[in-house]
Amino acid sequence: MGSMIEFARPDGAKTKGYLGMAGQGRPGVVVIQEWWGLNDQICGVADRFARAGYNALAPDLYKGRLTTEPDEANHLMTGLDFPAATHQDLRGAAQHLKTQSGKVAVMGFCMGGALTIAAAVHVPELAAGVCLYGIPAKDFADPAKILVPFQGHFANKDDWCTPAAVNDLEQVLKSAGVKHEIYRYDAAHAFANERSAAYDVACANQAWDRMSAFLRANIA
Repeated sequence: MGSMIEFARPDGAKTKGYLGMAGQGRPGVVVIQEWWGLNDQICGVADRFARAGYNALAPDLYKGRLTTEPDEANHLMTGLDFPAATHQDLRGAAQHLKTQSGKVAVMGFCMGGALTIAAAVHVPELAAGVCLYGIPAKDFADPAKILVPFQGHFANKDDWCTPAAVNDLEQVLKSAGVKHEIYRYDAAHAFANERSAAYDVACANQAWDRMSAFLRANIA
């Protein structure tokens, strides 16, 4: 089991996060929360990475706030300062992992998936990115500017991160020459969250296996 820690942001402020450690010198993964906040499910993802041999840090982007209500989650997400979260909290997490890890990747779900792409664009300490069903606004983070290997997992039955949006993302990545893998699943949004009604164990396991192979190839 991991524990809550405090780490420094580039601006000198502090952010809390949940850290699961596999050992000094092991590769690192920044794990980005869904719109619910840094809950037990996301901490469990960090623990799973630690068991798999990665040092995993999940920053608390909502500063202690949690919810299980979609309306409140939407309120928290829309109130989040995405540039500050990316350039300060996520970069700070990557920098912290670099002090005890080798190469560092970033991954996230839903809102965290969108922030994964943003981090892959804006955080130079990262060596790879894995996004699950999230795409940011292009004026904030243009996927064409991703400079690291990228893997994306998307649901075909998703009315937020729609198949059309995924097609556009894939075309941008191809046109820009970004090294990428895009996978589509016959499932709904949040299919990888075991606490969601949309959870699909077969798709979730397939996504995890593909991500594991991708991380071994790029940061292990």
